[in-house]
Amino acid sequence: MNIVTLTLNPALDKSTSIDRLVPEQKLRCTATQFDAGGGGINVSKGIRKLGGTSTAVFPVAGNNGRRLLDILSTAGVETQTLEMTGETRENLSVTEISTGLQYRFTMPGLELDEAQADKCLDLVRQLRPDILIASGSLPPGLPVTYYEKVATFSKSINAKFVLDTSGAALQAAADEGLYLLKPNLAELSALAGVPELEINQVDDAALDIIHQGKCDVVVVSLGAQGALLVTRDGFEHIPAPTIKKRSTVGAGDSMVAGMIWALGEGKSLREMAQIGVACGTAATLNPGTELFKPEDVWRLQQWINNFGARYRITDF
Repeated sequence: MNIVTLTLNPALDKSTSIDRLVPEQKLRCTATQFDAGGGGINVSKGIRKLGGTSTAVFPVAGNNGRRLLDILSTAGVETQTLEMTGETRENLSVTEISTGLQYRFTMPGLELDEAQADKCLDLVRQLRPDILIASGSLPPGLPVTYYEKVATFSKSINAKFVLDTSGAALQAAADEGLYLLKPNLAELSALAGVPELEINQVDDAALDIIHQGKCDVVVVSLGAQGALLVTRDGFEHIPAPTIKKRSTVGAGDSMVAGMIWALGEGKSLREMAQIGVACGTAATLNPGTELFKPEDVWRLQQWINNFGARYRITDF
């Protein structure tokens, strides 16, 4: 399958560490690590790590943009970009060594108007994807309904649309309908129109969203508890192994990358969810903004498959 990722708010991700975060003092940091960031870009990086291919579509500007492209080229990720004036944003992640706590500073993105964003969709159209994954926040300048427009666009080019975002942007796109959603509990509650969901209400809430025509598949991210896969045919809990986390940066994008790679490889929905949980868990084993290591993914997926088999109630 031809996979395209769309990142409307890309970033050059910087990460470093210090012994202790102290206000109003000059702090000596470790050497800075640079990575290409933004939801869809991270998904493309993850797909490449698993041996798959995709094309990352995004706007790019300035020295940060050139550095971002160099990083992706070195990683073997194919790109199609919209050249902009200005500067691609930087994000900063700082790990406090003495406590293990991580501080994540997210900067405003490069302003993008609707006509410019539509040019990114033109690039997507030329690539003729079977699967289009849009991930991440919308940049300044775009209405919260823009992902709804992307959902409509995806139907017009016969692409399965997968969206990983939050808030009003997620709600608007879901109202238009798409293929797969990966909400967390808070996002699922918002989609269901309730303040909070108890864990025993999650499967019914996800199934209601499917019956309303908002999507075909829901994979509810449960953090350390794994995920819940829900379709019209039933539901299944995908457990996550207990591990010592070093960073949560990129875990959600890694999960999406694993699922999209699996879809592209023709895997079953169960395998898709298992590989997604394995990728998300594996990403937390690494420091900074690094994603996952493939060897960790396959080891964790084997555990998930063996452990989950004892609780299997649906044949996906």
